[in-house]
Amino acid sequence: MKSRSPIILVRPEHPANIGFVARNMKNTGFGQLRLVGISGLEEECYRTAVHAREILGSAQFYSQLAEATADLEVVFAATSKRRKTYSHLSFEDAVERIINFPDPAMVGLLFGNERTGLTSEELKYSNYRFAIPQATRQPSYNLAAAVLITLFRIYTRTQHLPDELERERPITLDEQRDTIRIILCKLEKKGFIHKTNKKHTTEMISDLFGRLCMTEKDRRLLLALFSKGIDLRKKE
Repeated sequence: MKSRSPIILVRPEHPANIGFVARNMKNTGFGQLRLVGISGLEEECYRTAVHAREILGSAQFYSQLAEATADLEVVFAATSKRRKTYSHLSFEDAVERIINFPDPAMVGLLFGNERTGLTSEELKYSNYRFAIPQATRQPSYNLAAAVLITLFRIYTRTQHLPDELERERPITLDEQRDTIRIILCKLEKKGFIHKTNKKHTTEMISDLFGRLCMTEKDRRLLLALFSKGIDLRKKE
């Protein structure tokens, strides 16, 4: 059971939604709520939380998404907007990946603002992106509904899992992003990344290595490879 997995809401606008999210978390066995971009809770949050007020009481507040994800090992982001530079998983594939990480792993679930969703910059703080299936593109799911659908599916799937799953734990997302920053710096020094392709290429490389969910062994190998002065120029 992924009860230790934090639910991260970025810039939520409607207090009622925050309360409903807490209630949905309680219904499906999740207990950690992280809120980014707000500094406190209004009474409306507690009114809609019903029997999940303790989740609101222990909620953590962050000014930046980087801080909210720094200690996590894997982050899955829900988004209905597809970006060319970021790969997307199907909803069922995302759920399968989530439940197959060993239970001690810190797997965060990231949800964006009700109106704008997650920005491209905010998606950089995730390893995987997924969309919840729906019959039409608009309207998109309400924030609380999107959280409930995701958590309910994870909850029902984890009822039939073996007690232990063998898989090496990833390093924290902060360590993964630091490794990617080092790689990007080396690629820029080599001229592979330059002024005209920097944004596009940086996002694609971040997506590629983000999906790896690096373990310590992966990190050491990648840094060793990119420290050998690989010639990335096109051979004639």
